[in-house]
Amino acid sequence: MEKFPQFVVFLVAAAFLGSLSVVLVLFWVLHWKGGLAWDQGLLEFNWHPVLSVIGLIFISGFGVIIYRLPWTWNRSKTLMKYIHAGLNIVTFVLLVISLVAVFDFHNSKKIPNMYSLHSWVGLAAVIMHTLQIVLGLCTFLLPCTPTFIKTLYMSVHVGVGLFIFGMSVTAAEMGITEKLIFSLRPGSNTTLPYSQSPPEAILVNTLGVFILLFGGCILWIATRPEWKRPPASIKESVGSEEGSILNKTNVSAETNNENVAEGTARSTPLNLEDVGQRSTF
Repeated sequence: MEKFPQFVVFLVAAAFLGSLSVVLVLFWVLHWKGGLAWDQGLLEFNWHPVLSVIGLIFISGFGVIIYRLPWTWNRSKTLMKYIHAGLNIVTFVLLVISLVAVFDFHNSKKIPNMYSLHSWVGLAAVIMHTLQIVLGLCTFLLPCTPTFIKTLYMSVHVGVGLFIFGMSVTAAEMGITEKLIFSLRPGSNTTLPYSQSPPEAILVNTLGVFILLFGGCILWIATRPEWKRPPASIKESVGSEEGSILNKTNVSAETNNENVAEGTARSTPLNLEDVGQRSTF
């Protein structure tokens, strides 16, 4: 792999920033938002940011770059496809739970649904993520799918996947800001409004910065051509090369033997007596 030290730096940064994002969103809802529950109230709503960050940001992000980890290149491509699909399916399950939580909360409190830009972008990302899973499973994991369809759809699958991840980061940024504006508005039970940067606002703004940097690291790793998974593993390439050399050697030896035999036959003098004896029998 070219520029391997740079790859390690970006990968470690992504793991560090992603882990911190998960820790901060959990600390936010447990310390300032009362915790987690399934009670059709604010505690149920808290599942929405937690599961969204864990699923649509952290797990989905590493699902994007799973093929680019050089430690997996000696594994079969089929196994990596199943791992990639599994990560995205786990993300889908977490997203469904997070959406149920937020719609259940809104309906119980008579709050309108789907009126903000955050909800539009977020729901669009979820729908596209779902379609991406279905089309990916049908295209790359069904044995009956023709190879030319897999080849044609590959670039679309990769491009749409990166776009969905970008949408997810955007929706997360808008969502946490929207939640701060609603919960830290003037006249609420909080000590300071959002405009005066209370500790909760500083923490959540920091969470937004970490999510943004994590997304940048993932997209950088996913778009560098020098960090792309090779077409085949080194072992398979070496084995094919050795087999090719062995085949060429065998073919060459057989050809030489045939040439020698043919040359010997041509150079052997014709014995007229033998011919005459054979003709008399």
